[in-house]
Amino acid sequence: MTEKLFYRDSHLAEFEAEVISCCPAAAEEQKKDPSPASESAGRAVFEVELDRTAFFPEGGGQYADTGALGEVNVFDVQETDGRIIHYTDAPLEVGMRVKGCIDWEERFMKMQQHTGEHIVSGLIHNRFGYKNVGFHLGSEDCTMDFNGEITAEELAEIEREANCAVWKNLKVETVYPTQSELARMEYRSKIEIQGQVRIIVIPGYDRCACCAPHVERTGEIGMIKLTNVQRYKGGVRVTMLCGVRALADYAVKQEQARAVSAMLCTKENKTAEAVEHLKKECADLKYALAEKEKKLSACIAETIPAGDEPVCVFTEDIEGESLRLLMNRVLEAGHGLCAVFHKTGEAVYQYVIGSRKMDMRSLAKEFNLAFKGRGGGKPEMVQGTAKGKEEVMRAWILEKAEEMR
Repeated sequence: MTEKLFYRDSHLAEFEAEVISCCPAAAEEQKKDPSPASESAGRAVFEVELDRTAFFPEGGGQYADTGALGEVNVFDVQETDGRIIHYTDAPLEVGMRVKGCIDWEERFMKMQQHTGEHIVSGLIHNRFGYKNVGFHLGSEDCTMDFNGEITAEELAEIEREANCAVWKNLKVETVYPTQSELARMEYRSKIEIQGQVRIIVIPGYDRCACCAPHVERTGEIGMIKLTNVQRYKGGVRVTMLCGVRALADYAVKQEQARAVSAMLCTKENKTAEAVEHLKKECADLKYALAEKEKKLSACIAETIPAGDEPVCVFTEDIEGESLRLLMNRVLEAGHGLCAVFHKTGEAVYQYVIGSRKMDMRSLAKEFNLAFKGRGGGKPEMVQGTAKGKEEVMRAWILEKAEEMR
């Protein structure tokens, strides 16, 4: 069995080991190709086994370490029956000594997230009795699923307590209890574990069975930020960022806040008030514009001579409810049919077609087929969108209206 150096020293980034086996990966494993952006993309995949390794294999909700063995890239690591398999983009000679280098920045980031998760899950379990029923350390954030409801206010309190644990810079302990000790010990675990159980202890906050490497002291986490909580499968899903991820997220949001405050000509911590004021101004302008469009639609209707012949109007000046108002005013003047079109793009129109005497549903169906349209409605009015030339659509509407009279 491969010696697991990551259990002896979670901060070990470089090591030497002997290659004890190397073979081409199985056909299904060949799909574990490096990122297309990598220089090694498209190469054959090999399975390399070492006598000792600092590469953590995927497990416990945490994805595998990546890095290099000599000049060979390691892009995935898996454990099967005690054997740790390194998936590489080139072979290594059996019996050779090789220097292993893990991607330390990635490893440290994952340890920050994972240890932060233990603190948060421990606090939630101690306060509410909820179990962590799902944990995923993704490429952008970390999610935790709990089998009970947690409000945003309660989560804010948990966040404050979790950061207190960080500030205390507590020693993160690893315990390998005997079966008798384990029977008397209270600890969290998602699954039934066979054989030796490894317990991660954060004094005063959590005891949890875990196979992953962690930081040595809670201060290394830097910061714990709980960014979201949403209902999920009868409980909640909590999204978290720790350490370098929390710092990167803060940098982005700070830059966004600066940009927004500059556009609003206000202080960064006053942007919400400025946006609320802008929102009210926008609503007032929309209302004023709608009222003017209503008046404009009435003016357009007055320019159309009274009669019973069909009317087809194309306009870029009014839209939405004003289209229906114009149509109704024309119909009230005695016209048998009125179609109003508003241009929304290149040869694309929003339409409203109505009549007090004819069923518009069949007309709309034919019109949509003729002009790649979508829409429908009631016998007295249909609406939708269509694509075509103004003069062609106008001629089609007027001709069809004459046929239906």
